[in-house]
Amino acid sequence: MSLRINDTAPDFSVETTQGHINFHEWIGDGWAILFSHPKDFTPVCTTELGYVAKLAPEFAERNCKVIGLSVDPVTNHSKWASDIEETQGYAVNFPMIGDTELKVAKLYDMLPADAGETSEGRTAATNATVRTVFVVGPDKKIKLTLAYPMSTGRNFDEVLRVLDSMQLTAKHKVATPVNWKDGEDVIILPSVSDEEAKAKYASWKAPKPYLRIVPQPE
Repeated sequence: MSLRINDTAPDFSVETTQGHINFHEWIGDGWAILFSHPKDFTPVCTTELGYVAKLAPEFAERNCKVIGLSVDPVTNHSKWASDIEETQGYAVNFPMIGDTELKVAKLYDMLPADAGETSEGRTAATNATVRTVFVVGPDKKIKLTLAYPMSTGRNFDEVLRVLDSMQLTAKHKVATPVNWKDGEDVIILPSVSDEEAKAKYASWKAPKPYLRIVPQPE
């Protein structure tokens, strides 16, 4: 069954490069990003893992943990991590799941149920769909999904931008417009009446009655 935004993120227990974890327990009361890779020692994913390691302080500042997944064994992940640090300049500082029985990949609908029960003999091409980003909120519900082709590196600056938007809009009755960045104007939700808006905001720009623009709330 495909997963949609606002579905509860399936829980699981796995081995990682930082020990055994239970996903929901590991998330705790913060946010989490689960992002998957078709196979270890692949070029595009090598650049992604290094960049996510670089962004680690940014995610930590937002109370967001990051965890990677590949269907290869944890021992392979540790060897790959050396290559990533050497070529990208950043050590992998988050756990990597070893999903050798394809359980998490199937649970998150990245592979079909009939894909087998082992990563043995599988190639990056046969794992091409194991290349997804899930953002999970403190309520353990899926807030964002992104799926990329193998040939295109994922934009984790965009993931960070969307995380800022989701955390802001979870606290305030606003939405963020196209290409919004932290600190820019936002939009008052249509569900908020003008009377309610007046109690919160001194004024707003309204090029249309349904488009009410205000400075970003603190």
